[in-house]
Amino acid sequence: MIVVGLTGNYGMGKSTVAGMFKEAGALTIDTDEIVKELLREPAVINEIKNAFGEDVVANNVINKKKLADIVFQNPHLRISLENILHPKVFEEVNKRLSRIHSGDAAVVIIEAPVLFERGYQNRFDKIITVFASEEVTLKRLKAKGIPEEEALRRLKSQFPSGMKIGKSDFTIDNSGDPEETRKQVETVYEELAAMERRHGNN
Repeated sequence: MIVVGLTGNYGMGKSTVAGMFKEAGALTIDTDEIVKELLREPAVINEIKNAFGEDVVANNVINKKKLADIVFQNPHLRISLENILHPKVFEEVNKRLSRIHSGDAAVVIIEAPVLFERGYQNRFDKIITVFASEEVTLKRLKAKGIPEEEALRRLKSQFPSGMKIGKSDFTIDNSGDPEETRKQVETVYEELAAMERRHGNN
């Protein structure tokens, strides 16, 4: 089994690409889904309330938009939130990986949005960065109702795509149409599966 970190900046299509890898035959783990589950746990809600104040919680439910607005405007607070969530996320990821048997899948794709920002590269066998031009990214986010100002603020809170590309084993250009992206995904998946076969035969 080869464990692959899939990263890329806000709005550039990580989840879309992860879905394509799943269709190609990979197992996928969505850390955003794990975070959503964690944000419903009473202990985590209390930790966040203590760190960010009562305003981000109403009726024991976290106001995700309010919390996101706070952390994307303040890098120190974003790190504080990540310090609460990330150890728990990786604990869950490790549990899921331990339940995967060798015959279940050759390739496991883990979506990891801030992989480079938090220095998590060594947790993965290989790293893929998904990227798209800023123009295309802003256009897609606008179509989803995300104001350009907010989108730019979030993009600026992450390392530039060019830096991530330079540190990655593979890249997927998601600027074009879905079929162009899918062809790249299938090529990368075949390369990863071949690596796993070679490794398994050694």
